[in-house]
Amino acid sequence: MYDVLVIGAGPAGCMAAKKSADAGYDVLLVDKMDLPREKSCSGILIQKSVQMVEAEFGKIPEMTFSHPQINRGIILTNEDGKTFRFESEGYNIWRNLFDHYLALKAEEAGVELRTARAISCREKEDRVTVNFKDWEEEAQVVIACDGARSTIKKNNMVTSNNTNPIITYQTFCRGNVDLEADFFHAFLNPELSQYDAWFNVKDEYIIMGVGVQDPSLMKTYHSRFLSFLKTNHNARIDSIVKEEVGIIHHITPEFQVDLGKGRVFFAGDTANLLNPLGEGISSALASGYLAAHAIKSSDNPKDMLNTYKKSMEKDIAYMIRQWKFLGGISTRFRCFLD
Repeated sequence: MYDVLVIGAGPAGCMAAKKSADAGYDVLLVDKMDLPREKSCSGILIQKSVQMVEAEFGKIPEMTFSHPQINRGIILTNEDGKTFRFESEGYNIWRNLFDHYLALKAEEAGVELRTARAISCREKEDRVTVNFKDWEEEAQVVIACDGARSTIKKNNMVTSNNTNPIITYQTFCRGNVDLEADFFHAFLNPELSQYDAWFNVKDEYIIMGVGVQDPSLMKTYHSRFLSFLKTNHNARIDSIVKEEVGIIHHITPEFQVDLGKGRVFFAGDTANLLNPLGEGISSALASGYLAAHAIKSSDNPKDMLNTYKKSMEKDIAYMIRQWKFLGGISTRFRCFLD
């Protein structure tokens, strides 16, 4: 039986696993895919993320970076066409290589890393049994970090899942667009998406994406966004190399964060943590760190979870402030001010 079993080897899971191993616990970290694996994500590390990673994992290696290596911030255009420029240097990384780096550092700390798809779990008086396809494992505590559509949440009815997620669709293209390559660009015009549309650059690729609630419309909105970029920013697309589809939570004004129940903790996307315009890596790292810290604070699961919830209050308040700030500059997100 493991002390801690972590499901999902993204930033939340790797942080939770490494910090638990650093505290002397016997830790199993599982991911449903062999690493390195693809992850649909902008791959922007804000300063908060950079500081947490370098404090706990060491200097981020060059091989994880894409070009331009430095992301200078975000340029946001609201539905009225007004532009807001927020400058703050961060890193531009490839998520597949970045997550693999974090997982390898967790292994170096003593974590057992395994490829396995967790199907469900059931809590007993003194442990949790996690069911995989052909076997099961037991642990004192489980930290679920398996994403916005968490299998652990869905199949165990531990808590309700977000029922209206945002579907993200983005293409990796070769070509050129007259927008600053070292900024992440977000557009809130409802003609271009049902959530937001974005543009950024990674190595030789220009990336264009849209967020929708109706998956059947994702290519329609993407086509509109491309036409907008051609008309307004001289976009020229030579070829489409790759398409990606992802899922993020649809944050609502109720801010229903869910950090777990009993011996099963949630972190990252699984906990419904997400900052505006899809920035989730910083919340993932923070929640993974604090979940691991809470586990070593007590032998009593109830006290552990209470400690976790208490320690997350600052990060949750920060998330809410960010959404309210977005509501102040965008009528589309004005509901967060109510």
